[in-house]
Amino acid sequence: EFRRVLFRSRLADLSRRDLARLVAFVPQATHPAFDYTALELVLMGRHPHLGAFALEGPHDMALARAAMDATATTALGPRLFRTLSGGEQQRVALASALAQATDTLLLDEPTASLDLGFQVEIADLLRRLNRERGVTMVVATHDLHLAARLCDHLVLIRDGRVLAQGTPATTITPDTLRALYGVEADVVHDHATAHVTVLPRARVH
Repeated sequence: EFRRVLFRSRLADLSRRDLARLVAFVPQATHPAFDYTALELVLMGRHPHLGAFALEGPHDMALARAAMDATATTALGPRLFRTLSGGEQQRVALASALAQATDTLLLDEPTASLDLGFQVEIADLLRRLNRERGVTMVVATHDLHLAARLCDHLVLIRDGRVLAQGTPATTITPDTLRALYGVEADVVHDHATAHVTVLPRARVH
């Protein structure tokens, strides 16, 4: 449905509400203006599907609960969002996006500012959601390790120009890293686990 709508219309022609029914966005960090609980924040994902003065009904609550179950955040529901750890906040933000019930998720640096354990947790969660729910995910990130672990197709961009695109194995190479970041680096791919190790050696002058 998302592709059919975009084929007929430019994004600029869609209202914010219509666009929000097609695409959900997960920012680097979420900073609510008020002291919402985790459940209240997840329910905000249902707003594009409600009328101007409508309140969430049983169907909306069921979708929010299902999204929290999928992201292992159900127990966090009554807690204030600001009291959660960074990893917990990011999982709640993902739950809110899932409750939006779109076919496509846009994620901006989903593991930024998270410790190594939470980075692995979020990456594994995103892969599971993609596999089990069939949600298309578009991720903007500088984290090459995350990109290789999470993504099937990469597009490397510098100054608005596409330098390379394809699988992680064909795009994360010494040549592309030299062009992208201006560094000499060794790259080791573990094809069994889809992990990549990048070892920077020197800045290119």
